[in-house]
Amino acid sequence: MRKILSYLQIVYSIYAVLVLLLVILILFPFVLLTAVLPKKTRGNVIYRVTRFAIDIAMLSWGIYQRNIYEVPHNRKKAVIFVFNHISYLDALTLLKAIRFQNMRGLGKSEIGDIPIAGFIYKSAVIMVKRTDAEDRARSIADLKEALTNNISIALAPEGTFNTTNKPLISFFDGAFKIAIQTQTAIKPLLFLDTYDRYSYKGAFTLTPGKSRVVYLEEIPVEGYTIEDLPLLKQKVYDAMEKGLIKYKASWIKD
Repeated sequence: MRKILSYLQIVYSIYAVLVLLLVILILFPFVLLTAVLPKKTRGNVIYRVTRFAIDIAMLSWGIYQRNIYEVPHNRKKAVIFVFNHISYLDALTLLKAIRFQNMRGLGKSEIGDIPIAGFIYKSAVIMVKRTDAEDRARSIADLKEALTNNISIALAPEGTFNTTNKPLISFFDGAFKIAIQTQTAIKPLLFLDTYDRYSYKGAFTLTPGKSRVVYLEEIPVEGYTIEDLPLLKQKVYDAMEKGLIKYKASWIKD
């Protein structure tokens, strides 16, 4: 029985990829039309088109997302979203979670080389070559520019998958440095179920089911200086860790 279930999951995962590719191909001509738009407007439109594509794909996969707001969220205000990174599904979940609000994420430059999908990716995210110090500096400047244009940004402060049984792994400084330098509040998000829907452990682990995202209380940074960065980073870490434990995220083990 276990072997049959394994085969079924492989078939389901292949089906999910084919559905996503089909949706991307159908919407690609609309993305091409945005090439005549100014860069800022083009990015906003592509995000809306991409969200629509993800809505269709996830519905066909049997993945149902629900946002949980612990406090009201002001969509008219630019913030720095930070989220826990635990699954291949995190990027798609992020786009479904942040709706009716312009946003930019940070993306690996290598993904931009993928045909069709790479074109969409490059148009929607701020690209960075992590091994190039000059390119990293340019990407940070682009993130700050987005905030000045009232466009929120989203970053995973863990930097990579959390492959431990702990709620989180250690955070990098980047998101918090930008928050302090631009005096932009941080809005933590918790991805509770992406680990169960599509684990980092394998390419054929996708499963249907629920996908919950929790909006925690906004953390203001007014008055913080760069010397307060460790304090701010720990404050956000503690809030997210407490939330993941509270909602009993499935990867957490004693």
